[in-house]
Amino acid sequence: MPTRLLLLADTHVPKRARVLPDAVWRAVDDVDVVFHAGDWVEETLLDELEARAARLIGVYGNNDGPGLRQRLPEVAEAVIDGIRFAMIHETGPSTGRDARCEAQFPDADVLVFGHSHIPWDTTTPRGLRLLNPGSPTDRRRQPVCTVMTAVADAGMLRDVALVPVPSQA
Repeated sequence: MPTRLLLLADTHVPKRARVLPDAVWRAVDDVDVVFHAGDWVEETLLDELEARAARLIGVYGNNDGPGLRQRLPEVAEAVIDGIRFAMIHETGPSTGRDARCEAQFPDADVLVFGHSHIPWDTTTPRGLRLLNPGSPTDRRRQPVCTVMTAVADAGMLRDVALVPVPSQA
């Protein structure tokens, strides 16, 4: 049975946005697993996602304080439908990212990360898929806020999509 995934990072609630946009909450309701790659900022959003998501996998980011760091790891790993996922907030500069990530996560098939607010979808020479969903609340220099969706199905990651998040009125 395929597993529907939602990838989030850099929500920065309530610093960059008071709340997570309604479109993101609808996406949370529609998937089987939510990944959050850090920079939550306050524990309230973690509590809300834990209560609402069917399954939540999260890590802390550089803007997350002691409470979030006590509750979340720096690195998370999970096997979903035969795919070995790893997640960390920051991978460093884009130059050399492939080699650094291959060395740091030799057993992963997919690495989810955040920090830059810049969407990223590449595959390293070894075949490690690197995914950064951008930010649903703080687009920085990007044209729109974003999340990613994907499907894990019998060892294959398919239907990876960068999804624009409409600005909340």
